[in-house]
Amino acid sequence: MNQNKFNKRIKLTQEILAKIGKIDEFKGLWQGSLRLSPQILGRLKAWVIITSTGASTRIEGAKMTDEEIARFLRGLKTKTPKSRDEQEVAGYADLIGRIFDNYKTINLTENWILQFHSILLQFSEKDKIHKGKYKSTDNTVVMTNKQGEQVILFSPTPPYLVKLEMENIITWTNEQSAVNEIHPILIIANFVFEFLAIHPFEDGNGRISRALTNFLLLRSGYTYAPYVALDEIIEETKAEYYLALRATQKNHKTNHEDITPWVEYLLSVLIKQTEKARRLMESDQPEKLLSGKQIQIFQLFKSGKEIGVAEINKLLKEKISKATIKQALSRLVLLKLLERIGQARSTRYKIRG
Repeated sequence: MNQNKFNKRIKLTQEILAKIGKIDEFKGLWQGSLRLSPQILGRLKAWVIITSTGASTRIEGAKMTDEEIARFLRGLKTKTPKSRDEQEVAGYADLIGRIFDNYKTINLTENWILQFHSILLQFSEKDKIHKGKYKSTDNTVVMTNKQGEQVILFSPTPPYLVKLEMENIITWTNEQSAVNEIHPILIIANFVFEFLAIHPFEDGNGRISRALTNFLLLRSGYTYAPYVALDEIIEETKAEYYLALRATQKNHKTNHEDITPWVEYLLSVLIKQTEKARRLMESDQPEKLLSGKQIQIFQLFKSGKEIGVAEINKLLKEKISKATIKQALSRLVLLKLLERIGQARSTRYKIRG
C-alpha cells in the first residue's frame, strides 16, 4: 500500500479539530496542575489495571467481573490460571501493567508488537503455537444472523501480506510522529484502524489494539491514561465502537478511503476519559470515576438497606440489564463503597460502614 494513502484518508472537520482542542486543553491542565498524591495515583493505577483488564476481556466474550478479577489477581502468584477467562485476564493485566510502567522505554516496532502478543497470550494453552507470531491462516470476521447463517463482516489482510502491511503502518506512524505535521491523536487513530484492518494475529487483535492505543497515548504525552480506564469507556460504548469500525472498514483499500467515523468515535471516547480525569483531579475522590449508571445504583443504598440485583432492577427508573447492574455492583465493591453479603442467588449488598 502506498503510504501516502494513510495521509489522504484523514479528513479534517471543524468538529474534529474542536474535539482535539478540548482534549489537548485538558492534557495541559493535567500536566500543569495535578495535585493528587502518589498514594492515590498508585491506588488508581492498580484499579485501572483491573478495570481495563475486565473491560478489554469482556469485550471479547470473557465473563469475569472486576471484583472477581481483583480477587484472582491477588492470588495469581501462588496459582496458575486454569480457565480460558483466567488465562486471558492474567495475560492482559500483565501487558497493560507493563505498558503503564515502562512506556517511556518502549518503541513502536514490529518486535515490540510481537512481544506484546507473547505477553498477552503467555498463559493461554490453546495459543502456545502462534503467540508472538503473525497469523498463518485467514481470519475473516463473521457474524451469525437471526437465521443462524454466518455473514462476512470484513476480510482482513491475507497472511502473506501481513508483515509488509504492518511494516508500512509502523514506518508511517513513526515518521509522522517525528515530523509533527499531523496531530498525534489522528496518527494514533490511523494506526489503530489499520492494525485492526490487517488483523495480524490469529487471536488477540482487539485486546492488542486497545493496549497499543494506551501505549501510543502515553508516548504522545496523555499521561493520565493509567488513572482513567480507556478500555472501560470502550466497553460502555461497544455498540458504537463496532458501528464506527464497520463504517470505516467498508471503504478500506478503495479509492474512497475515509476514516472519519473511526476518528469521531475515538475522539468521543477520549473526551469521556478527560471528563472522568477532570472530576478526579477536582475531587481527590476515586468514587468520582463512577459512570452515570453506577451512580444511579449507588444512590439506592443511601437509605442503608440491603438490596439484591432483582430489587435494584425494580427500583431503577431507567431500566438497566442485570449484567450491567452486576458489573456496577462489582465496581462499587471494588472501590469499597459497597459490601457484599451472602453468595450466589442470595447475594445482597449494603453501603460500607
